[in-house]
Amino acid sequence: MNAERLIEKKRDGGVLTDEEIRALIEGYTAGRVPDYQMAAWCMAVYFKGLTARETAALTRAMADSGPRADLSSIPGVKVDKHSTGGVGDTVTLITAPIAAAAGVPIAKLSGRSLGFTGGTVDKLSAIPGYRTALSFEEFVGQVRRCGIAMAGQSADLAPADAKLYALRDATGTVESLPLIASSVMSKKIASGADAVVLDVKCGRGAFMKEERQAAALMEEMTALGRAAGLRVIAFVTDMNVPLGMAIGNSVEVDEAVEVLMGRGGRRLTTLALTIAGAMICAGEKAETLAEGRSMAEEMIRSGRALAKFKECVAAQGGDTSWIGVRPLTEETYAHTVRAARSGYVEDIRPVELARLVMDMGGGRATKDDEIDLSVGLRLWKEPGEAVTEGEPLMTLYGREDLPMEALGRRAAEMVEIGPEQNVFPLVYRMADSRDE
Repeated sequence: MNAERLIEKKRDGGVLTDEEIRALIEGYTAGRVPDYQMAAWCMAVYFKGLTARETAALTRAMADSGPRADLSSIPGVKVDKHSTGGVGDTVTLITAPIAAAAGVPIAKLSGRSLGFTGGTVDKLSAIPGYRTALSFEEFVGQVRRCGIAMAGQSADLAPADAKLYALRDATGTVESLPLIASSVMSKKIASGADAVVLDVKCGRGAFMKEERQAAALMEEMTALGRAAGLRVIAFVTDMNVPLGMAIGNSVEVDEAVEVLMGRGGRRLTTLALTIAGAMICAGEKAETLAEGRSMAEEMIRSGRALAKFKECVAAQGGDTSWIGVRPLTEETYAHTVRAARSGYVEDIRPVELARLVMDMGGGRATKDDEIDLSVGLRLWKEPGEAVTEGEPLMTLYGREDLPMEALGRRAAEMVEIGPEQNVFPLVYRMADSRDE
């Protein structure tokens, strides 16, 4: 395999064979293809694209770059869920126990945060005692016993993707649709699931800013899943404003528990029920998405979803005494921001609020950064809701060494109050690989 020749072939608009792509990925994973050559190939792909067949070949090669997880010993249709990331997106912590309570085996491997989007593993780490690092035997055994496990992703899973993602992040090639699609789906295929539910975010608080871009990515990932024999149900959803009313690890866990208790905010609850219903449908416990959603609602109403969350936390060594009793959020250094005027919440800028939480220590600029799991903020009003002058608008949770009043003034600038009762959509599109 001559890497230079493959770079030139793609640069000139040629189509690589399955064998050429596999050899390139194998060589890069083993260190025989250096970063500078792989970066050049990624840039050629950025400008020339990949055909559907090339993208499928790349996805398979990355999925096969390490051992695939074998979940065949777990009975039932194993369902995974993935979000492309956003602000206040605590959906996994809600949907996984809902679907598991409905009888769908959930073996959820997740990552840590980078930048302004939160990572599920960090949120779980905010729970005292919770073990996110499980051996594969522990992971599978827990799913067999209680129907759910939520843990950190093994470094052995699709290692080519980990190397390639870091390279793309440093070389300006992250935005390539086929590279994004193959990155996501290679991990989903390697994780051993039978079906996947995808939540593709679009808007100013998401990686994909335009709906058409997000729709193209959704369609590409759906096609990759279908080619790999997975059922894929996918949605394009809004991230122009925060999804939930909490930003920060501990406070997002608190909000997830509230949703499981039937007391969550409108936007987060609505999307969580939609995604959970799709997971129940993909897991063949419901015939239709509507039936799946009804089952999801019943799992919350009956208390079974909250009980399943507690069971999962306890199984992984976490403290459950606080669940449904008190919040995790430490309020010693809380600062409440009040509305400066009456009106409607016309807009909430998601990225700016998320970066404020990062500046408080609640996010990572690089993968090696330590984060403070306790800091964050809680909005008390959703977009479109009425607010009265002097009414609490949000609360910041920080530390003694943080300038809480100054942070509060900065946060207040990111919420616009005016006369218009704006409505933000939630779900733009959906696709089901079985409909194709």
